[in-house]
Amino acid sequence: MFLILFFGSLYSGKSQKTDKPEPPLNRILFIFDASQSMYGNWESDKKINIARKYLIHLIDSLEGKENIQLALRVYGHQNPVPPQDCNDTRLEVPFSDNNAPEIRQKLRYLVPKGTTPIANSLKLAENDFPPCSNCRNIIILITDGIEACDGDPCQASLNLQKKGIVLKPFVIGIGSDPNFEKTFECVGHFYNSPNEEKFNEVLGVVISRALNTTTAQVNLLDIYGNPTETDVNITFFDALSGKIRYNFVHTINYKGNPDTLFLDPLVTYNIVVNTIPSITEPNIKLTEGKHNMIGIDAPQGYLTVNSPGTSQYKDLKILVKESGKNKTINVHDNGQTEKYLIGEYDLEILTIPRISVEKVKIDQSTTTKIEIPKPGIANFSFPSAGIPSLYKENTDTLIWIYNFDEQTNRQTLILQPGDYRVIYRPKNIKESIYTVKKRFTIKSGSSNSIILL
Repeated sequence: MFLILFFGSLYSGKSQKTDKPEPPLNRILFIFDASQSMYGNWESDKKINIARKYLIHLIDSLEGKENIQLALRVYGHQNPVPPQDCNDTRLEVPFSDNNAPEIRQKLRYLVPKGTTPIANSLKLAENDFPPCSNCRNIIILITDGIEACDGDPCQASLNLQKKGIVLKPFVIGIGSDPNFEKTFECVGHFYNSPNEEKFNEVLGVVISRALNTTTAQVNLLDIYGNPTETDVNITFFDALSGKIRYNFVHTINYKGNPDTLFLDPLVTYNIVVNTIPSITEPNIKLTEGKHNMIGIDAPQGYLTVNSPGTSQYKDLKILVKESGKNKTINVHDNGQTEKYLIGEYDLEILTIPRISVEKVKIDQSTTTKIEIPKPGIANFSFPSAGIPSLYKENTDTLIWIYNFDEQTNRQTLILQPGDYRVIYRPKNIKESIYTVKKRFTIKSGSSNSIILL
């Protein structure tokens, strides 16, 4: 018996472990300029020779690293100018493991010939990334010139980002063309390389930015400005594509501080704190290389609704709306204590009849209690199937609250205390004069029989 209990306990403990999520696969697509202008001289050699030398060095440094795949797309290398071929772009080496030798070999034998179809290359790059559920897709564009065809590189890049295909691309300009930055700042993160030493340096900076995460903590602030709110899911959306990037249940760690998160710094986020109601913080940008503090006002208190001394309302629901608004933000269970942002709320308690409680105030870290009056039971008997309905008497008016099932002559309702009137006419009688009316009173905890003859 001891062994059975021991192993059972051991298994239970293991089942509660949560594995850390797998790190994403970083897929880097190099889009390389092999247009005719890359034959131009640049300091110690021709541009094409310098660019491929340092890119090959970079490929060497990435070869064999975990969670990295590479691919190579080249433009301007198939057909000479004139004439101009704006379709001169091709994926030369697709993504796969251990393809660094193939990329190096392709780079070594490129011969610059043609034009500069940057927009078309970006457009076609969408299909260079096979479907993947846990990947970061990165484009590094290396070019010595601006768009030479009729395409719009800015729009092509934006389309890729909106679809969630890639993160914001990196663009490395070769040479000192003054139009570079103006042209490419809308395409992605732009780096100019006026000389070959700077080009080598920029390659290192770009790859570091592309692969590194940065740290952040989300401070959920109470009404006093202290980061004491916690235990709520936070969703990080890509602000451009709308896709979910992260979900974290907010945690205060063992030191009493909001837990540190590791986030992709290349993404602009819309952060949704899934409080009731939810909070959205749009366009949150992170600073690379530092610990980012994200403060969000989320002061909360508690609401509990119950009906003591009765089990008849165990499945009762309460509709919760922000005061003065029509949208239901939560369906609250009777007997449940739930957190809400501080403020005022309107409640609709789905008893018979319904109870409306307006401007219920929720204060910081306190519990607001709403008590539902204990109901009574009404047992209805009708002489035959008919058309019965129930009304609440309110001074000189009748308020409709319920239509009975017309196919049965016995029904039981759980009713709030008060004065009621039931009105009935047999279904098979076609004269209104045979309408029957009966008044009755319900008291808390009582059981009443209402018989219509």
